[in-house]
Amino acid sequence: MKEYLIYFAQAYPNFRRAELESLADLYNIPLDLQHHDETSPFLIVKLENDEQARNIMQRSVLSKGIYELWGHGKSVEELHADIKARSTDKFEIFKERSFRFNFIGYKGSRSNRQRVKLIESFSYMAFTGRVSMDNPQEIYTVLEEYEVTGMAKATTPINLWLGRQIQLSARSENILDKYDLRTRKYIGTTSFDAELSLVSCNIAQVAPGKITYDPFTGTGSFLVAAANYGGLPIGSDIDVRMLKGKGDDCNIQSNFKQYNTSLYFLDTMTMDFTNNALRTDFVIDTIVCDPPYGVREGLRVCGAKNPEKAAGRENVVIDGEKAHLRRDFIPPKKPYELSNLLDDLLTFAANRLPVHGRLAFWMPTANDDFEINQIPQHENLELLYNLEQEFNKWSRRLLVYVKRDDKYKGETTNGLKSQNIKNFRDRYFNGFNEKSR
Repeated sequence: MKEYLIYFAQAYPNFRRAELESLADLYNIPLDLQHHDETSPFLIVKLENDEQARNIMQRSVLSKGIYELWGHGKSVEELHADIKARSTDKFEIFKERSFRFNFIGYKGSRSNRQRVKLIESFSYMAFTGRVSMDNPQEIYTVLEEYEVTGMAKATTPINLWLGRQIQLSARSENILDKYDLRTRKYIGTTSFDAELSLVSCNIAQVAPGKITYDPFTGTGSFLVAAANYGGLPIGSDIDVRMLKGKGDDCNIQSNFKQYNTSLYFLDTMTMDFTNNALRTDFVIDTIVCDPPYGVREGLRVCGAKNPEKAAGRENVVIDGEKAHLRRDFIPPKKPYELSNLLDDLLTFAANRLPVHGRLAFWMPTANDDFEINQIPQHENLELLYNLEQEFNKWSRRLLVYVKRDDKYKGETTNGLKSQNIKNFRDRYFNGFNEKSR
């Protein structure tokens, strides 16, 4: 096993471990992240080879890069001593390859003159390859961590690493700029953050050639993210207006054209998820979604709020055809509780996903009365991750489940329902001042 240094982005640190674990599992790579510290952007891991390092890093959104570790020290002198103790065998291997040095500073940096001086101090490696700033065969990176005290500018690093660059992440290759909602052709008020859409798909293990389903498609944020990873996205939504968009050049399909991923896009359907029309033998490998909270508008499903009154309308005839059988018929909708919707979602996933298939969805919670037993469970699904994105008085949680085989027997529960938790929409508009009862 070889040691590698991971350099993380300082975004959603509580999601980092779940993303890397999921990517490692996707590629069947053993990865021990027990020493991960959310407060530090640096982590040393052990892997068998560079190929494993490239596989876990190339899709990562919350990391920046991974480096074969050549040495570490609390000072420049300690760094050189450690390099000589552990990495002298590497000098000859890479001796004739073209190269350049990069610097990464966390909370501090060196001047150009200081950088040149430090580079010259590595002369004992005796590289004979030419220096290439544009297209080197190897990039050696000095990564430094500085400690900031008060208002004073950090000048001396407290940790230094030297690493051979193996793979930069998708983030370092500007994936966030590519999928920025501000440049996307079709978005709406419910369009999900691009960064977390991509992270959700990574943790859900969206994979090339695998069908990814979003039952609450909206403007297609998760479908677009799934296609980026080679998944085959299919979606449905009860609101046909969202799926149609604003014309031929401003709809879900135009987003796929924008990102050159139309080849992966399967279709979207106007459909009430609780009355799902997908064939029971239709293979769904992964489900990724953001169920409606009922904040911008009340949560609705197909059905009559007053069944007796609706029954009298079944005999209404328009142009010789029963109204409810016409193609332009708009079915009535009735209010629906989030707790019931989540029950339906977990049951659907348990019935449709293959063993080891994943369900990932976002659930809102009020910060003042959240309890872990509010998270819905299903006896055939194991909860892998409960990842919180906290706002002021409420949070949304990415809940990730995996389908297990018949040997697994979990518990089916729904604390949102059993505790009679007050409607999230009501609490949201009341500023969360009135607690659930």
